[in-house]
Amino acid sequence: MPLSETAPAKINLTLRVIGRRSDGYHTLESLVAFADIADEVTLEPGEATSLVVEGAFAEPSGPTADNLVMKAADALAAQVGSLRTGRFQLQKNIPVAAGLGGGSSDAAAALRLLAVCNGLTLDDPRLLTAALAIGADVPVCLDPRAKVMRGVGEQLSPPVAIPKMAAVLINPGVAAATKDVFAAFDRRYASSVAIDEIPPGREPFIEWLAGMHNDLTEAAATRAPVIRQVLTALSAQIDCRLARMSGSGATCFALFDGGDEARYAAERLQAAHRSWWVRATTLN
Repeated sequence: MPLSETAPAKINLTLRVIGRRSDGYHTLESLVAFADIADEVTLEPGEATSLVVEGAFAEPSGPTADNLVMKAADALAAQVGSLRTGRFQLQKNIPVAAGLGGGSSDAAAALRLLAVCNGLTLDDPRLLTAALAIGADVPVCLDPRAKVMRGVGEQLSPPVAIPKMAAVLINPGVAAATKDVFAAFDRRYASSVAIDEIPPGREPFIEWLAGMHNDLTEAAATRAPVIRQVLTALSAQIDCRLARMSGSGATCFALFDGGDEARYAAERLQAAHRSWWVRATTLN
């Protein structure tokens, strides 16, 4: 029988650029949460590895051979001899190159499916090794619960208890390539506020979150000025508690007190900006 996993969108609630290593990679610190908007990955075990991509964002996902689901199978096969794979099917619901970690979450879901198919536990170190080989965001997506990620994605905290939060996500339809955003990053916009103790409770958490930043916002907005327009539109909503960019953009999010407020805001924003991808969601 086919096996199935959801691949939820990853949201960087905070993102601090700490430094740059000698190999060119930037070291980060980020509190990551996950949305209830997700891709779906299915695996039908078989002899040959293949992939079919469907859904609203199938075409922007690019060639099948370059998809991170296929790279996940290759990366784990390099760690596990005689790896059993099969036919993957990916329902692509999350925008591509959007700062939502869609491809990374897809790869992580594929690794979880392969683990089940091959009798591996999710704490098998070979899974983490394969995840790191695919990309910096894949390890945090292996177990999609809120965590603090550090380094280049290899240092993960235990799951963090954060309140469920109603939110609106907006992607303006402009891709923000991560490498280009980092190339435009200016150290003047680097935050010095490190993640220490994350307060419990909804109101203290939102107040704490408001004092944090996404250091890549200015760099991303330089590459895609529409990001400023998105943040302004979100912040202008009556019930908006906080608006911020996720990851390296161009997707931005806003937090609201409840699901009704988020849905009403999403409806207003979609009506005003019909070309934007706008979704009400829950983060946790």
